[in-house]
This record gives sequence, structure tokens and C-alpha cells, in this order.
Amino acid sequence: MNRTLTAALLLPLLAGCTVAGNASAGGSDRIVVGYQSKTINTVTAGTLLRSLGSFEKRLKQVDGKYSVGWRDYDTGAPITAQMLAGKIDIGSMGDYPLLINGSRSQAQGGDAETAWVSVTGYNLRGSLNSVVVAPDSKARTLRDLKGETVSTSVGSAGHGTFVQAARRYGLDPAEDVKVENQQPTVGASALQAGSAAAFAQFVAWPGLLVNKGQAKLLYDGGSLGVPTFHGVVVRKRFAKENDEILQAFLKAQIDATNYLHAHPLEAAESVASTTGLPVETVYLYNGAGGVATFDPTVKKGLRDAFVQDVPFLKSIGVIQTPLKVDPFVDDSFIRKAVGPSYDRQAASTANPAAITGTDEVCKKKVDDPGTAGEVWVQGESRTRPVADPVCLLKNVRAVQGEGKRIRAVYIPDTSAGTRWFADKEIWVEDPSAKPAQRFKPFATPEGADKYVSAHSGSKVVSYDEAVRRA
Repeated sequence: MNRTLTAALLLPLLAGCTVAGNASAGGSDRIVVGYQSKTINTVTAGTLLRSLGSFEKRLKQVDGKYSVGWRDYDTGAPITAQMLAGKIDIGSMGDYPLLINGSRSQAQGGDAETAWVSVTGYNLRGSLNSVVVAPDSKARTLRDLKGETVSTSVGSAGHGTFVQAARRYGLDPAEDVKVENQQPTVGASALQAGSAAAFAQFVAWPGLLVNKGQAKLLYDGGSLGVPTFHGVVVRKRFAKENDEILQAFLKAQIDATNYLHAHPLEAAESVASTTGLPVETVYLYNGAGGVATFDPTVKKGLRDAFVQDVPFLKSIGVIQTPLKVDPFVDDSFIRKAVGPSYDRQAASTANPAAITGTDEVCKKKVDDPGTAGEVWVQGESRTRPVADPVCLLKNVRAVQGEGKRIRAVYIPDTSAGTRWFADKEIWVEDPSAKPAQRFKPFATPEGADKYVSAHSGSKVVSYDEAVRRA
């Protein structure tokens, strides 16, 4: 990997490595939490948690003297730097930044050491990371990016997804493409300006650009089949000396998770109002049946994927000292916070916020997470559940007949099963299929191309045409 890129990534991690003397970064009475407001799969340990005031309420039950200092960052790197400097007690970040956090803290040793203690949001297939291109791009697969410039944040999960996926397409990420190490905001501008042919990033950037009509999905990380997640990390010394405070934080995280499950639309609106992100984008990931599943338990599949990430990040030069996973992963704290149901909850990978109800147009029960979707009508306080893609099209036509405006439509991709904006997907008509399965949505051009080539008579149709004819 380009040494300049590696240095650019590591500089913020190396900044300020003197551990403060206080058990709490803000002093004995002030607990400092580092989070990323726009990385919306950390909301149950960040944005939503903060807006609900759950941590503060839990802290008062411990001792009224405590206060919370919230520190918002764009990425996990500065949170790690501040934790190593003893200035942040608890942080939330993605899996790759967590790995870097653990590696750096173990290398420094002593009071700097940290532990991964809980999970916020995850996706077992990796769909939280994606590669998007400009709306008018001719690229159909990652292979078409050979010789082009790709913007990503080196060392992030978005970068890792691109590198691993590109290799599967026979591309050498170090030779066949030019990787620009850029913050997401810079990369998004580069894509719009045409100085980058593709943008490989983590949630919520791909969905944001697609929702705004500034990009289209080229590669869904779910096709990689590698779990990705976000989690909570804490300074070990702090955890050891302040068990009651850490328990208050984790129980507050559980409070926020339960709120998100019980009130998915309200939670999305709260996050959107705080971050400035469109609520439709937030709901794509964090809503009922969303791309992200929220569960604070540390699942075996996530831990196993984490172990596999260690040699990969070392191979691209992002970490110098391989992480010793066992001392870093500690689920004892969240186990205590969850209670007797922990093992059962940790063993389950079902989304607790599944789409349920009755499809009023098709008169079907909505109970299959692989096909269920939603129609969000302007002015309505709840989305309308739909049973499958064809029923979604029928529901859209029914709403149009009512003279109402549609705010957003969501449906899983036919091949990968990733929930996406239905009106941004590529629709294929298969005349040989049963009427209830005649129209099929695909999030990427490659998915649609593969289906059409394998099913004689199938053809791509516009979303509007599919709505008219469903």
C-alpha cells in the first residue's frame, strides 16, 4: 500500500499518547464519551443515546455528582488518539477502527489499554459498506474501475470491503486502481466533480448519495459475505475502577436500543434532526427491517470476522502490531448489563425490528424479512408494510390513486437481500415467473445483468413502468 496513505491514516492515531492520571478522562466526576454522529450505526451508543438522555439518567442513579462530556468526531481515528491520551473514557466506532484501537492500545500498554465491550449495529453479510459511482457512470461491475480513481478512507471498513471485493474481480487494488485516501465529505465532492470514478465508504454515505440522486450503487458489500459491525470500546483502567459507571452506560445503550426497536420512525427522525442527514436515509439503515441490526451482545460470528480482519489490516500496512484478540474482547460487562438472557440473545441473529403487519393492498400477512418492504407516505405517522416486491408496486400505485405523495419506498434486493430504495433499484420483468413474482428489484447493475442473462425473455424495465404494470 502507498506509504503516504498509511502515514496519513496513522498520524491522528499517534497524536498525544500520554495517559492522564485520573480514572475518568474529564476528572473524577465527568465521564467523556467519544462518538460519531453521522456514523448512524453507532446511534445507540452515540447520537440517539445522547438525545434520549439515558446515560445521564442512569448516572444519577449511581451518584448525582456525575456529568457527561460528549465529543463528536467524523471517524474513529481521533477517538482512538484521545483514548490513548487518556482524554476519552468510552468510544464507539466501526470494526476496523476498533481493531486499530486495540492494536495501538496494546502496543502502548499500561493504562492506555482498551477493551471492546459491546456492539451497536451490525450486518452479517457486510451491507453496511458499499461502492457507488456517478449516476451517469458506464461501470457495471468493480472490474470496470480498472485504471480509475477510487475515493475511500484508508483503514476504514469501506476501504476493506473495496480491497477484498476488488481482488475477487481480479483487480490488484494497489496497482490497477488509484486509491485516494479522503474523508467521506471530500470523497463525495470528488465523485460529483468527476475527479473520482467511485466512492467506497461505510454507512450512511452510500445511501445518502443515492437517495439524493448524486450516485448509484455499483457494489453492495453484502455480496462479499463478510460481517461488519460497530461497537463500544472503553479504557480498561476506567472500566476496572468505575464498574457502576460503565454499567450505567451499557444499560443506557440497551435503553436506546429498545427505543429504536419500539419507535423506529421516531428514532430515525431524532437522529436526522440532530445530524442533518435526510430521515429517509437514516431509516433505510436503522428502521424496521433496516440494513443494520441493533443488538448490544457480542456474537460469535462478529468476533470470528474480527479475528479474520487482523491479518488483512496488517497486510495493507494499517496496523504494525497484530492485535491479540482475546485480551481485547471482553463481553463480561454487557453480559452483566443484559442479565440471564444474554446467551440466548447473543446466539440469535434475527432482526428484533422486523417489518410486521398486514399488506392492506395484497391482503397478505407481512412476515418474511427476505421480501418485506415499506411504503412511507407523506404526512402519515407510520409506514405501510408490504409483503413482497410486486405488492410494493401495487401499494405505490394505490397511493398514487389516493392522490398522496410518497416519501420513500424500501424493498430487499432480489439477489443479495439488502434493503434499498425501491425507486433507485433496477427492476427486471420476468414473463415466465408467476404473476406475484413477475417484477424483481436489484440494487446493482450486475445483479440485474446476471438475472436477465440467466432467464430467457427477462428484461429491464423502469420503476415507473413496473408500478403501472404490476
